[in-house]
Amino acid sequence: MTNAYPNPPKAIAETDVETLAQRLASDLETIQLIDVREPHEIDVASIPNFINLPLSQFPAWSPTISTQLDPKAETIVMCHLGMRSAQMCQWLMQQGFTNVKNLTGGIDAYSRKIDPSVPIY
Repeated sequence: MTNAYPNPPKAIAETDVETLAQRLASDLETIQLIDVREPHEIDVASIPNFINLPLSQFPAWSPTISTQLDPKAETIVMCHLGMRSAQMCQWLMQQGFTNVKNLTGGIDAYSRKIDPSVPIY
């Protein structure tokens, strides 16, 4: 029997909001932070130091992603709950990014567990 998926997608690594909070406090210089939410979502709630790359604007920023960001650097991707960021993680890995992590629970989990001053929506 032949494999229906000769090149199955790699599993997406994850990080939790507690680990993100520690990283933001200690070694911000060594990580790349991407928020794939839409601009109107950023207006409601955001975490400093994240680069906004909305999925709806994919055609505008995707051609230059490998020059905007370092494919070898640790890259943490966030959205509202973790679904859109998982899609982005998968795409980044297909582009050759080697250390990509999805933020489990997204900004919603960050608001609830780490920083209640970040609005929940």
